[in-house]
Amino acid sequence: MSQLRKDPVVDRWVIIAAERGHRPSDFKAEPARRDEASCPLCAGCESRTPPEIWALRADGSAPNGPGWEVRVVPNKFPALAIEGALERRGVGMYDMMNGIGAHEVIIETPDHYQDIPDSDEPHVAKVLTAYRERILDLRRDTRFRYVLVFRNRGEVAGASLSHPHSQLIALTITPSLVKQKLESGRRYYREKERCIFCDIIGQELDTQERVVFESPDFVVVSPFAARFPFELAIYPKRHSHDFCLMSQQEIGSLARTLKQVLGRLREALGNPPYNYVLHTSPNSLPRAGRPDYWGTLALDFHWHLEIYPRLTRMAGFEWGTGFYINPVAPEEAASMLKSEPAAVAAEVH
Repeated sequence: MSQLRKDPVVDRWVIIAAERGHRPSDFKAEPARRDEASCPLCAGCESRTPPEIWALRADGSAPNGPGWEVRVVPNKFPALAIEGALERRGVGMYDMMNGIGAHEVIIETPDHYQDIPDSDEPHVAKVLTAYRERILDLRRDTRFRYVLVFRNRGEVAGASLSHPHSQLIALTITPSLVKQKLESGRRYYREKERCIFCDIIGQELDTQERVVFESPDFVVVSPFAARFPFELAIYPKRHSHDFCLMSQQEIGSLARTLKQVLGRLREALGNPPYNYVLHTSPNSLPRAGRPDYWGTLALDFHWHLEIYPRLTRMAGFEWGTGFYINPVAPEEAASMLKSEPAAVAAEVH
């Protein structure tokens, strides 16, 4: 029988319809794209992107030329413009403001075919360092209330180029989903004087039913109320509200965890399209008229990274209700992904 499960953080119900019996091999992998010849993100094509904002160059090479390891550039077709004033205003009963923000592309490697599972851990750590440095820099701009880092892999997941890259968007508002998590964490802490995410982590480590991977610093779980087949969440074991507060040792540990988990998904699901999203603290700079703006974040929020393989599609029921139907129970997904990548591949193929 199917189950209704409730996410304790965002008050969202999910239908786990595991009786449908899907296994990893039931999900069709996305065909590989070969667009290297026309790729503007490859080494040697630096003139085809806007001038770089930040780059890691081990050889001291000049900006906007070859020699980089990780490179950050403005998005050529940005969703938001970085220059200008917000000009908040009302139009009758509606609210408006100018489309101010930042939209950047983190080019993760000069090699068109070197995805995260193919990279060594020190290189993945460099990509994560780029995330941290760009978030910290954009937080200095008091217009920006939230910085979202995300990765779209595969055309179905929204990637227009197959070259390994992530994106970053700085927003002048806190997104409603993020705000819901922040407010839920605050309510839970006020009632119990504990972090709701720490309690989730503790329970998952106790039961081990949905734990996919564990290191001294991080744990990866298939959430109790997962919306999507093989959805995963990476949590730091140490309570921390802000991704940017990680030590270099923790960044290295996260690199190892991310490489391991994405490798397992690739082996089990045949290189699936996916999105991952980093949920970290909003900009906590004081705001006029809001002296307590997210003032308790250090106590009641816990940063995390969510991974959503794009194996099913939303249809009328999901759009009409806000419910999700997940045909793979999180416990089953965790069981299939617990093994090392080679073992997973042998099991499902």
